[in-house]
Amino acid sequence: MKDFFRALEIQRWDDHRYYHHSRINQSLHLVSAVSFVIAYALLFVDPVAAALIGWLVSMTSRQAGHFFFEPKGYDHVNQATHEHKEEIKVGYNLRRKVVLMGLWAAAPVLLWLDPTVFDLMAPGSGFEGYVRQLGMVWLALGAGGLLFRTFHLFWLKDVRTGLVWMTKILTDPFHDIKLYHRAPLHLLRGELIEQKA
Repeated sequence: MKDFFRALEIQRWDDHRYYHHSRINQSLHLVSAVSFVIAYALLFVDPVAAALIGWLVSMTSRQAGHFFFEPKGYDHVNQATHEHKEEIKVGYNLRRKVVLMGLWAAAPVLLWLDPTVFDLMAPGSGFEGYVRQLGMVWLALGAGGLLFRTFHLFWLKDVRTGLVWMTKILTDPFHDIKLYHRAPLHLLRGELIEQKA
């Protein structure tokens, strides 16, 4: 168990030091983390609403931080190229995130064209029915994306690496609140990039 938590600590540290230099990205991760915690609570009451919050608020703010605000050039602090960081990223690197977010964006179109989603669900009625169905599709996509990469890591690396990554992803919202709760204050002081040691 000690090795598991050490591996979790390493994955968290690599993710932070390589992919969270921008204070704007950190602040967006704080918004994402808080909304994910709300979505986690809603999972037990209204899973569809949880999925809608998870994708429309949490994932869009989180990924916007990575795609638009995180520096992509040479990382002088960590002495690493962007390409090197992408290659060693355990979870979803930017290329994989493009695929995941592409599937997310395609889901409303698929549901519009085939309201039964290949006969997997009954079609909803009206706009509210469509939105609730979309939430169900996005919930399945989120769970599927998590499980797919976890099992992919089982195959590429080992079972422990996959389980550690899955644990990291599921607990990231709580960890991000702890880590980035001061990021908006740094932004207000005009600090756009964290100077990591």
